[in-house]
Amino acid sequence: MTKIINLSQFHPPPNKTIVLVTGVFDVLHSEHQKFLIKAKQQGDILLIGLESDIRVKQLKGSHRPINPINIRLKNLADLNITDYVFSLPQKFNLKKDHQNLIKQIKPHILAISSRTPNQPLKKKILEKYGGKIKVVLPHNPKVSTTRLIHRNSRIPS
Repeated sequence: MTKIINLSQFHPPPNKTIVLVTGVFDVLHSEHQKFLIKAKQQGDILLIGLESDIRVKQLKGSHRPINPINIRLKNLADLNITDYVFSLPQKFNLKKDHQNLIKQIKPHILAISSRTPNQPLKKKILEKYGGKIKVVLPHNPKVSTTRLIHRNSRIPS
């Protein structure tokens, strides 16, 4: 059963491989599910950190997110793939913000897709705390939230 938590509630258990995923996960689709299943297979405990609504607007534009953070947290929890979901800090755009997150969680693996930005920087941060990044799913350009939103906005009502 997936728990929605405040990150301060998470204490890394000993002798368990911790896998971290971060992202927007605005409108869940099949590639998200495949990615999360592959990420879960990398370890014992899967945590998903969701970008705040403010950060999503900064990353994706003023029309996003489609679903606010509370809905996105619940949707991911309802999939029952992950162990924990939490909201990332609203201020999460600097290297030190990412470093603080990794220092707190101490994941063994940061699961990413082949399209994840800033991979060299993320790799460096993870290695500093004994972890590594791992591409668990290649990017599928045919399926994305942006494409789904764009396609659905053209459907007549």
